[in-house]
Amino acid sequence: MIEITDAAVLTRVRDFLATAALPDDGRLPPERELAQSLEVGRGALRKALATLQSEGVVWRHVGKGTFTGERPIDTVADINAMVQRTNPLEVMSARIAFEPEVARCAALYATAGQVAEMRSCMLKAQQAPTWRQYEQWDNKLHRTIGEASQNSLLLGLLDTLNAVRRAVTWGRLRDTPLRPPGDHHSFEEHTRIVAAIADRDGAGAADAMRRHLRSVESHMRDRL
Repeated sequence: MIEITDAAVLTRVRDFLATAALPDDGRLPPERELAQSLEVGRGALRKALATLQSEGVVWRHVGKGTFTGERPIDTVADINAMVQRTNPLEVMSARIAFEPEVARCAALYATAGQVAEMRSCMLKAQQAPTWRQYEQWDNKLHRTIGEASQNSLLLGLLDTLNAVRRAVTWGRLRDTPLRPPGDHHSFEEHTRIVAAIADRDGAGAADAMRRHLRSVESHMRDRL
């Protein structure tokens, strides 16, 4: 095999990535196979891949191979790291910035079944005998709104935000009584959100969600 420069090897790998028909996960062929295909040495190939990895063009997983693109987020580790750096008020700020737009999308795309599920969640939250059960139905309501956006990426981001929110341990901020009072502010606020979604009122749904989350934030600040 004729020796070629590192720069030439890097060019060959770039050209390969630009034209190769890779599988859906972006996995490159094994090093030995790729080196033979490109007619380069494995050492030179590793150097080229290391350069491309530093540029974010590929990423490498020990035992699994080399893949195109940037390394995916390690969701569990990332959530744990965020939990250590944040607090309930920061989470509320993120929710206020994000969830109104989810509600806007839900107003455009929610199915009749999803609206019915939202109303069921509201009723069960109102009837919940404990704060814990109320929060379970509250979480389910907000996730159903996320599902109604019909956008898997928005739903994934919402799930990540909710995972952080749960890890911050909301319940520690709850005072007596044992269960939400009959005039709990969220009941009417939830009704307005779901009504706007059912009416296909995107702006109204976003505004109602924003008002609801600001109300939650205000009550949280009072407790803190």
